[in-house]
Amino acid sequence: MKVYAVIDTNVLVSALLAKHTDSAPVQILDRLFSRDFIPMYNEEIIAEYNEVLRRRKFNFSENAIGFAIDALIEAGVESERVASSGEVIDPKDVVFYEVSMSREDSYLITGNTKHFPPVKRVVTPNEMLEILNSLDNK
Repeated sequence: MKVYAVIDTNVLVSALLAKHTDSAPVQILDRLFSRDFIPMYNEEIIAEYNEVLRRRKFNFSENAIGFAIDALIEAGVESERVASSGEVIDPKDVVFYEVSMSREDSYLITGNTKHFPPVKRVVTPNEMLEILNSLDNK
């Protein structure tokens, strides 16, 4: 079964900042690199990744940024936004939610679930790992 998911920028930042390779955000990136799920994106999301990951305060290398974004695009599918009536606290987060709405069976992986409507598609990195692990065991 194919699993589709939008990755919120905070998950990428957390993965790249992580000190422990077993942290949930790092495991999400590992599962992305292993193609255990299909990431969804659009131009706005890629622009957000590029802008945030290049902020001076993070000091990520260009190689790390390029590798993560290129892998996401290569493994993923470009998706359209679907207008939503769900309340999203931060206007910059709307695109992530609306892209996740373009497929009925997709997820939005975020560390900020309270910024989005309380629906099953909005999951934490740990919850997404549980979903992927349950599919691995079938």
